[in-house]
Amino acid sequence: MALSEKQRKHLRRLGHDLKPIILVGEAGASEGVIRECDLALEHHELVKAKVHGADRQTRDAVVDTLAEATGAEVVQRIGHVALLYRRHPEKPRIVV
Repeated sequence: MALSEKQRKHLRRLGHDLKPIILVGEAGASEGVIRECDLALEHHELVKAKVHGADRQTRDAVVDTLAEATGAEVVQRIGHVALLYRRHPEKPRIVV
C-alpha cells in the first residue's frame, strides 16, 4: 500500500505527539521485537519505533526489516525514530 504525500503529511501530524512504543536495542529486530511491533500496529495502527544502532545504515536496515515483516508502511524516519503505519483490516481507526 503506497501512501500519497497528503496521507503521509496527515499521519506525520497525528504521530507528532506519540511516544515511541517499540524500542529496538543493539541486537536489532529479533523475532520478539517484530511480534510486539505487529501487535502494536494491530492495536494502534500508527506507532513510533526508536532504534538504537551504531550507524545510519544499521538503523535503516532495522526499520526496513520491521516494516517488511509486519506489512507496515514507513511514514517518516528522523534520526533514531521511525513512524510506522498499518491500516487495520476490519476496524480502521485512522482515516487517511
